[in-house]
Amino acid sequence: MVKPPRKGLLEKRQAIERGARTVFGREGYTRASVDAIAAEAGVSTRTIYNHFTDKEELFRAVFLESAASVTAASTDLFERHFRHFGRSADIEADLLALGREWICQNSKHPEHFALVRQIITEGPRMPADVIEEWQRVGPRAVRADLADRLRVLAAQGVFDIDDADAAARHLSLLIGGITLESFFGAVRLGAAEVETFVASGVWAFLKLYGPS
Repeated sequence: MVKPPRKGLLEKRQAIERGARTVFGREGYTRASVDAIAAEAGVSTRTIYNHFTDKEELFRAVFLESAASVTAASTDLFERHFRHFGRSADIEADLLALGREWICQNSKHPEHFALVRQIITEGPRMPADVIEEWQRVGPRAVRADLADRLRVLAAQGVFDIDDADAAARHLSLLIGGITLESFFGAVRLGAAEVETFVASGVWAFLKLYGPS
């Protein structure tokens, strides 16, 4: 049986990971140094190397853990909203409620989306396997969960969907795509602009997949 890390070691590791998220999100992967992360975390570089082999392993750990956390939050969001779909007579109102909360992900997970912005900027210089794993545990996992829920609702006649995977991708772009408009939270959008984006996305989705 593997023993959990001692409290002191766990606290040091958590401090390192917090510091790494801050520095990677601010400086990017290439420019971030282990020395800067150590200073941010309030530990020595030796302590970092006691927990992580190198900068790449540290980046992998904090970024993938962050991605999994955002995926879990998205799954919870879908669970809370989709349970009402089909019970309400107003599917447009249900989609609008989902969309309004969905677009708040940027503000609820600012450190994660700061990392995503760095990936968009530094993509070719990032470890390729980390990017692939992020896609698997992050965006692809969210779309797969969304597709499963849309598939169930289509079987119930709530939506007219033949390809749930395509529908999930379209809904992600039509509503979740506001993250691109704000460059993953870097640009602040006005409330009216956000509402217009969500409403137009819902309108387009219902045009494509609304019940016959």
